[in-house]
Amino acid sequence: MPNPLKRYRITNDDRLDFDNFDTKAEVVDTHDVDNALSALQKEIGALQNALFAENTRSLLVVLQGMDTSGKDGVTIAVFDKTHPQGLVVTPYKAPSTEEAAHDFLWRVHAHAPRKGMIAVFNRSHYEAVIAERLLGLADRAECRRRYRQIVDFERLLYEHGTVIVKCFLHISKDEQKLRLQSRLDEPTKHWKFNRNDLVERGRWDLNQAAYLDAIRHTATRGAPWWIVPSDRKGHRDLMVATLVRDALRKMDPRYPPLAPEDVGTKIV
Repeated sequence: MPNPLKRYRITNDDRLDFDNFDTKAEVVDTHDVDNALSALQKEIGALQNALFAENTRSLLVVLQGMDTSGKDGVTIAVFDKTHPQGLVVTPYKAPSTEEAAHDFLWRVHAHAPRKGMIAVFNRSHYEAVIAERLLGLADRAECRRRYRQIVDFERLLYEHGTVIVKCFLHISKDEQKLRLQSRLDEPTKHWKFNRNDLVERGRWDLNQAAYLDAIRHTATRGAPWWIVPSDRKGHRDLMVATLVRDALRKMDPRYPPLAPEDVGTKIV
């Protein structure tokens, strides 16, 4: 049976065009989103426990996307039943003075997952070729250098036992409008509103172009990108949870056996 997720996997495609991906698509075929997601959450939690106990490999989940695309929501939904001890979430905002005084990967490498862990990057090292490109801090030549350095960095992580799942949360401009307006209209969301989001919205086409270039230049077989249709929140969460579950299944983490000297030990 064909895998419906396959067409959303980008490994290296100079012709990539976001217009070819419907932001409203329901990639995982189910009408019972809540139960399907709950089952995935439980399986991810069980696999993470084994990964933590095995303590030899790790998983890195990179979430990128326009404002309101759902990076926070995905993290909460996918890892709802994951033990906090085995999960670290790192949000990336503008570099601090100390971080800006180093190379752009300096602040990122320290947060790469150690053995046994799942790490989630809410935004990531890709801000250095997206946000910094739009702010004029990295010109085309610098971005090309950084693309190569990102590929090398991710290869380093992969070769040291870190599996990488990179998700671009693909949202439409119309849906973003609705979500930004809800932050103004709903008191419980006021804290989320930032006027800078309106500035970024005004640079929609420039943002999309920056993401296209970044994905085209950094999608590899060892660290592919996934285009995640994100207008429908439940199906967005379901797709990312499926990708995480599938990555963990492929890793097939195992609980270590008892040490030989402990076999047969009786507690008195």
